[in-house]
Amino acid sequence: MDKNLKRMATMHRMQVTGLELFYKNGYYNTSIDDILKSLSLSKGAFYYHFQSKEDFFVSIVQNLIVRKVYSLLIEPIEGKEDPFQAIEKCFENALETAEHNEMDYGFVLSNFISEFNRRNTVISNYLMDIYKVWEVNLVSILQKGKSDGFVNRHVDSEGVATYLISSYMGVRTLMVQGNCRNLRYKYMQQLRHYFNSLAQKEAV
Repeated sequence: MDKNLKRMATMHRMQVTGLELFYKNGYYNTSIDDILKSLSLSKGAFYYHFQSKEDFFVSIVQNLIVRKVYSLLIEPIEGKEDPFQAIEKCFENALETAEHNEMDYGFVLSNFISEFNRRNTVISNYLMDIYKVWEVNLVSILQKGKSDGFVNRHVDSEGVATYLISSYMGVRTLMVQGNCRNLRYKYMQQLRHYFNSLAQKEAV
């Protein structure tokens, strides 16, 4: 195998394991020794690829967390015609995936935003960039929905996007300890009612 490809494969394996540990235990409760033990690597091998634990986590954000959030919550609604139908289906699928995840510790982006708040500005900024892309994506599809006659033109798209993100993060947190199926059902029912109140009503 080409040396560069082998190095990339090793880094990817380290990042996947690192994310699993950080997600389960939290960044500040996970040491480099914990990571090395899980990977059966030496400290020399770790520092050959990454300058520090922070550098390692930033690489995880850039290569794994961005991809996870994009594939789960951004890509599924891109280019769709009816914003409400697209967002509803996207959220339903994302929550169903979480429901069947035995190792569920909450929504990865939300967990880390909370953990790094006021503790690490560098990492917080990387995480908030993902949040902002998600927010912009929701605002864009809602604004397009106004032009296409799906969304009432008086709706505050930015406000709706903020509400959708915060409510999704909230229900994901509750699902960790609660009845996942019941919570998902209740959340989706209320989301449909909410979208119905925002929809453009046909002229009588």
